[in-house]
Amino acid sequence: TYCGTFALQYMHISNPEQAGWLKERIEGFGKEISFTLNGRKAILKKLVEAEGFEKFLHVKYMGTKRFGLDGGESLIPAMEQIIKRGGALGVREIVIGMAHRGRLNVLTNVMGKPFESLFAEFEGRHDHVDGNATGDVKYHMGFVGSRDVDGKEVTLRLAPNPSHLEVVNPVIEGMVRALQRVHGRLGERDELAVVPVAIHGDAAFPGEGVVAETLNISHLNAYRTGGTIHIIVNNQVGFTTDPIDARSTHYASDLAKGFEIPVFHVNADDAQACIMAVRLACAYRATFRKDVLIELVGYRRHGHNEGDEPMYTQPTRSAQIRQHPTVPQVWARRLVAEGVITEAEAAAVEQAVSQNYAEIHA
Repeated sequence: TYCGTFALQYMHISNPEQAGWLKERIEGFGKEISFTLNGRKAILKKLVEAEGFEKFLHVKYMGTKRFGLDGGESLIPAMEQIIKRGGALGVREIVIGMAHRGRLNVLTNVMGKPFESLFAEFEGRHDHVDGNATGDVKYHMGFVGSRDVDGKEVTLRLAPNPSHLEVVNPVIEGMVRALQRVHGRLGERDELAVVPVAIHGDAAFPGEGVVAETLNISHLNAYRTGGTIHIIVNNQVGFTTDPIDARSTHYASDLAKGFEIPVFHVNADDAQACIMAVRLACAYRATFRKDVLIELVGYRRHGHNEGDEPMYTQPTRSAQIRQHPTVPQVWARRLVAEGVITEAEAAAVEQAVSQNYAEIHA
């Protein structure tokens, strides 16, 4: 249970009901992670779409800052699961706050921002199809979209965010609290209807004080929103700083333990385990109306903003990463080894995704 690609920290939780709920759902026989064949194929498709998007931008707009998700592509199927599981639990709106890394991928592959619109921004044409020309850089902008979940519409809101990475956290909490009142009856807030999702960097989560300030008000009656789903996309490097020089705690997530928040640690190479963590996180939040945190432990394949060369500051790790298969490759090889798909089918998925991006750009 605790020695694979998925593990949970919960012994710091003093409430026996909450601790017991978590233990019951991961320990014992029959609690293993399992998905249907179609579900596992769908995971591969989302991973390939996420990686294909980053590869396409890397080739078409070489040298342009994009703060790619390369190495953390499991965030995309994880976000998909938040929408799907949230919709099944009665969620009507999801408000997302995040910094730069992976933002463009979330905007397009999760929230539905038109690829044509994003490509136009890369080419300096801000008077694009959605008419929302702010002149700001691509990875600061917000967006509002919607997704259909089993016939129910779930509205997705990504809050605009400037360069101070974590400053958006209290902003989305305020947005959520206001929206919960809109969805509530007779002046009451509906905490199940609107969920905040905060996506953090592993250096920023313990390093920026606004994170602790926001966690501190999370259970206060005047500010609470019924629990935030936190996701740390852990690249194991902050800009060019190794963790040993960046924080005094063992895990990037350790700050959350002081607020009795359960923490799921997941190997980001195992997208299936990431989705399992999201399922449990959504259920915990809906049951106890409390924060929950998922740490996706991955890596950063390129430099901080694609204009930096990581071999200068992390040469050994960079060499290891270059030899390591990508997240979709790891998952595809696993499916092939287990007889779920063939190598030809895996290659066909990649080819179809690559061709789709090329056609859209053309």
